Amino acid sequence: MSLVIPPLASAARRLRAAAASAPFAGATAAALAGLLCLSAPSHAAPVHVTVTVENLAPANGIAFAPLHFGFNSGVFDAFNVGAAATEPIISVAEGGSGSAWQPAFAAADPTATRGTVGGLLLAGATATLKLVVDPLLNPFFTFASMVVPSNDFFIGNDSPTRYRVFDAAGNLAIGAIDQLASDIWDAGSEAFDPDAAAFTGNNGLRTPQNGVVSFNFSELEGFNGRSTGAGYVFTSGLQADTAIYRISFEASAVPEPGSASLVLASLLGLGWVARRRKASAA
Repeated sequence: MSLVIPPLASAARRLRAAAASAPFAGATAAALAGLLCLSAPSHAAPVHVTVTVENLAPANGIAFAPLHFGFNSGVFDAFNVGAAATEPIISVAEGGSGSAWQPAFAAADPTATRGTVGGLLLAGATATLKLVVDPLLNPFFTFASMVVPSNDFFIGNDSPTRYRVFDAAGNLAIGAIDQLASDIWDAGSEAFDPDAAAFTGNNGLRTPQNGVVSFNFSELEGFNGRSTGAGYVFTSGLQADTAIYRISFEASAVPEPGSASLVLASLLGLGWVARRRKASAA
């Protein structure tokens, strides 16, 4: 799907046609057409992007805290596998708030378009957010969300350039990002303890783990049989290839009210000239 918006170019074609059919107004129409061609954008214009998130995990299984995300230039690296987690990703993994993740993102990439979508997303639930994105300035997508119940589990992309949502021409390159159970990260910052975990215990209690970021979903079985904050008894039900989360993208053109007004005024002007010509001939 092309995301380049061509209203001015289309208007120019209409005005050239008007010039050919109305000789008296031809000079005016041709001039307007030339002006519109010069004004027509030669680059991908900003687009409306609808971001939809969906919890695909089995019923009575894992839930997700709000998804923190940003369309960006590919420079914000929130964490690295095999390295100690830093405060930005810990603020997502241990409590879901992203209180340090969002400011760190803004500092690393000031022109990024950032957002947060969803609340506590239970199995089968969806949430949507619509925003305006410059697809050439911010073609990459970075995200992070806490997995609950857990002490410090999350989903997110290690490499800042892992997901290029828009191609070099500004077209939507991928329609969705799917996450499996095997994509769940352990921040390695807080020791496993269901009594101190979000959703099943007192999240204010924590024991530092002093580990490193690694993949880990099997430990979630340690929460089986625990009552959750949402009122159900937890059952992991996860295998490595179990689908757990989907982020979908839809893009549409951003209307250009100024361009539309210019085209309308030009066409009305041509109509007035044509009427004057007919009146003079009569």
